[in-house]
Amino acid sequence: MKLVTAPEWVLKVENLGKVFGNLSKHGIENTGPEAGTSKDSVTGAIVAAWDVSFEVAAGEALGVVGESGSGKSTVMRCIAGDQAATAGSVKIRTAPDEQLDIFNLSAAERRQLRVNKIAVVYQDPAEGLEMNVTAGGNIASPLTAAGWRNFSAIRGRASELLSRTEVPLNRMDDAVKSFSGGMRQRVQLAKAIANRPPIVLFDEPTTGLDASVAAGVLDLIRGLLEEYGLAAVVVSHDFSVIEMLTTRCIVMNHGRVVESALTDQLLEDPHHPYSQKLVSAARA
Repeated sequence: MKLVTAPEWVLKVENLGKVFGNLSKHGIENTGPEAGTSKDSVTGAIVAAWDVSFEVAAGEALGVVGESGSGKSTVMRCIAGDQAATAGSVKIRTAPDEQLDIFNLSAAERRQLRVNKIAVVYQDPAEGLEMNVTAGGNIASPLTAAGWRNFSAIRGRASELLSRTEVPLNRMDDAVKSFSGGMRQRVQLAKAIANRPPIVLFDEPTTGLDASVAAGVLDLIRGLLEEYGLAAVVVSHDFSVIEMLTTRCIVMNHGRVVESALTDQLLEDPHHPYSQKLVSAARA
């Protein structure tokens, strides 16, 4: 398959794989779209993702599309460090002539990477927020981890970010557990961009939200992507989200990439039968 690449990548994923369990000798060959399963029939191991490759440039959003169980969220969690990959590499460009393979970093180095290089916006804000902590306190957490020490400066930055994400400042000192789902997602966005990371990963950012609330969150995300020039990966089963936020996308099925294309081209003329099925269902 020809890979649609981006110029001057900031994030580069190469041959990423994640297997849960122990594969049999032919476990890889006997799983995937052609086999119609991600499960190794001999050992029961799950090939959640295999041979996944893509690049993302600054100011660009790449979509990862597929049904539940396709492997798209597994890919995101391996990049984020929430799960350990079985194979492949994930590189980030730290300078024009410098790059890091984050799989070669220590646990402490990976945690530091999450402070100022890679941020994640989860489907469930409870994964990205401390629910018993205030909105301002949640934003203060990555700032202090990055070395901020002045209370007034931290509070000022938190106020700025909450305003930017349209969270009322009179709720700044309220625990986020008292917020609505849409408001929690806005606080999570504010926290994610606190240290201006060059890479942000979005995992189903509007699933579970009412349509009107989801539309507002999507507008906010699109504005933030443009304003900050982020390299973003947007994982979603919803083509309306992919269409609104991304310029390129890959389609996953049973842990494999089956198509890679510009988003508008995929929506107008999907080539792979699985992609055709997804697009047809979205238009129904």
